[in-house]
Amino acid sequence: MPDPSSRSAESSGLRSHGDESSPPRPHSDGSSRPRPQYGEYATPEEQRARIRQPDVTIALDAGRPVEAAAPAAAPAVAAPGADVVPTRRRAVDRIVTFALLAYGLVNVISSFSAFLDYSAYADTMFTVLGVEAELADPASGRPWGIAAALLLTVGWLATAAVSWWSVSKGRLTWWIPLVAGVLFTFLAGMLMVIPLMNDPAAWEALLGTLR
Repeated sequence: MPDPSSRSAESSGLRSHGDESSPPRPHSDGSSRPRPQYGEYATPEEQRARIRQPDVTIALDAGRPVEAAAPAAAPAVAAPGADVVPTRRRAVDRIVTFALLAYGLVNVISSFSAFLDYSAYADTMFTVLGVEAELADPASGRPWGIAAALLLTVGWLATAAVSWWSVSKGRLTWWIPLVAGVLFTFLAGMLMVIPLMNDPAAWEALLGTLR
């Protein structure tokens, strides 16, 4: 009579043999190659790609070949002294900007006395140009002189504000007070010429020097 223990061993051996001979599950896409189990079909390059770049898993599952991942590039190291030139340029730009603003402020303050006394301003202009003329109504030019002084003041304040904002942003700023100074000085000069244009005798005398 057979021993029950030997019968049990035989049956377990049959089951084990049947498990070993069972074929692996194929790919879902119909390929004859079995689906990799625990990475036994992955090449070393594919394994490294999966570790370094998890997104490559999608390409591997789709059956596309994956090249060996290139090592990450080392971060660029700035050369010694690379920031010295930009810092020096910003420092020079600030010095020139503030110097031009200071020069403009001095001109604005010194112009007040001349613009508010329009009669003395007109006499000085006639003397410099060599014109023998007088204003028929010197008091008529005072409002225009006040307007010119206010224009210079507002222009300087606006220029200083814009220049400060530009400097705080690290931008090139020296040209702002230069251009603004030329612009507002020209506009103030035009205001100071209007009373002379309204005086026919003085205007004709000025035009005579240009002919």
